[in-house]
Amino acid sequence: MIVEPTPHTLESLTEQLHGLSNVEAMRTLAELFPGQIVFSTSLGYEDQVITDLIASNEIPVRIFTLDTGRMFSETYSVWKKTNDRYGIHIETYYPQADAVEKLMTGKGPYSMYESVENRKECCGIRKVEPLNRALKGQKIWITGIRAEQSANRQGMAQLEWDEAHQLFKFHPLMDWTFDEVKQYVKEHNVPYNPLHDRGFVSIGCQPCTRAIQEGEDFRAGRWWWEDNSKKECGLHTHEEVFKA
Repeated sequence: MIVEPTPHTLESLTEQLHGLSNVEAMRTLAELFPGQIVFSTSLGYEDQVITDLIASNEIPVRIFTLDTGRMFSETYSVWKKTNDRYGIHIETYYPQADAVEKLMTGKGPYSMYESVENRKECCGIRKVEPLNRALKGQKIWITGIRAEQSANRQGMAQLEWDEAHQLFKFHPLMDWTFDEVKQYVKEHNVPYNPLHDRGFVSIGCQPCTRAIQEGEDFRAGRWWWEDNSKKECGLHTHEEVFKA
């Protein structure tokens, strides 16, 4: 019996997943919502672990990524290595060309440095709108979110209801530490972005990502010019950054 995705079924679905391993939980979700479960990968450490879990165990989950047009060359490299390693084709969603052209023509290539509003506008065009298309009609969205990544992620549950997208979000690595993620990558020889070895913990668009220094917060390398401890691009918040 397929469970319809409404906030009222969150408790019962959480109970069904209780005590299951990550692989068992994702397989259960895939059985409950066949053809309507997706995993969004940024090709970072956490997402590579989840890709390995899905592909190695042949769990029927669609894997997609958002190509903003401003990614590091190293990200494209690990993308290819991942496809080759697992014999998969990661689906790709790009921003709308007319929206990018309008932004670049009107505000130039580095408008994100000028204000938080401009940065959110760029994230909205390049990431949020493509994500909305990727999630349309889906019932389960798997992510690589971990609690220790930022203060505003520590209160999140492993399974939650996303009101904005009207679906469930499942975070299989929610309780994992960064050391556990790295250990899994090492033990299973999972392809990973070489930028991680150069201090890049969280990797996004090239103009908006830098390596972090020892002792800095996990998210310090993202939009480092902004003085805000709860920096997000809009993918995992209920903030309406962009509307098509």
